[in-house]
Amino acid sequence: MYLKVNGHDLYAYTGGKAFDAAKPTVIFIHGVLNDHSVWILQSRYLAHHGWNVLAIDLPGQGKSGGEPPATVEEAADTIIALLSAAGLSQAALVGHSFGSLIALETAARAPAHISHLVMAGSAYPMKVSPALLESSVKAPEKAIAMVNQFSHSTLAPPPSALGPGTWLYGGSRALMRRMLASNAKTNVFYSGFKACDSYAGGEQAMAAVHCPTLFIIGRHDQMTPPKAARALAAHARLVKLVEVNGGHALMSEAPDEVLWALQEFLSE
Repeated sequence: MYLKVNGHDLYAYTGGKAFDAAKPTVIFIHGVLNDHSVWILQSRYLAHHGWNVLAIDLPGQGKSGGEPPATVEEAADTIIALLSAAGLSQAALVGHSFGSLIALETAARAPAHISHLVMAGSAYPMKVSPALLESSVKAPEKAIAMVNQFSHSTLAPPPSALGPGTWLYGGSRALMRRMLASNAKTNVFYSGFKACDSYAGGEQAMAAVHCPTLFIIGRHDQMTPPKAARALAAHARLVKLVEVNGGHALMSEAPDEVLWALQEFLSE
């Protein structure tokens, strides 16, 4: 499904179901060099169990047009514009990594329009090492290898995620290469990491969020360590924390646990 957002086509995966304004809606927001597909189990399940699903590709990457967001705040404005384009008065936001910061900033800026906030693989501050930032420009293959090393705690996912025998490292590397190549003008690897590294409003945004908030934390996450996620959660008003047995790529390493946590939280 494509929606015209800020004058450009923005792609949203709907889980194989037509958009129905009478149903509640969940918007899924991916992280750096990812796309809508990282939410495959969770988005498809919810789409077939009473929810509208809009699992987006961020602007300027994947199937979406426009310019990639240079800051978390700019990306949050895109989500607010997406709500308007879809004719939604309210939606739940689910974000991973960079996407979690975008969801947080959106919920703080438009509290009346966000019913639930889910932050998966999140932390604040979400600093990126200077070496990784530099490698994302000068040696992207090296940087992709580094990110994959720190994002995964296992080699193969449970069958419910991507199928028996799937190699997480290889699949993730292929996706990251594809996302990097999807924009020939802007290095979305660097721009995404730079946006994470530069974001300075996390605590203030968290304090401004009115809706219930769920943190899904990967027990073995080396990219956004559990300690950093818990520190941000301490600033939330209505907060729930769920720890799953996975690393930063928790949607594929602990797909069922993530889905159960989402299902329970969104039904409350």
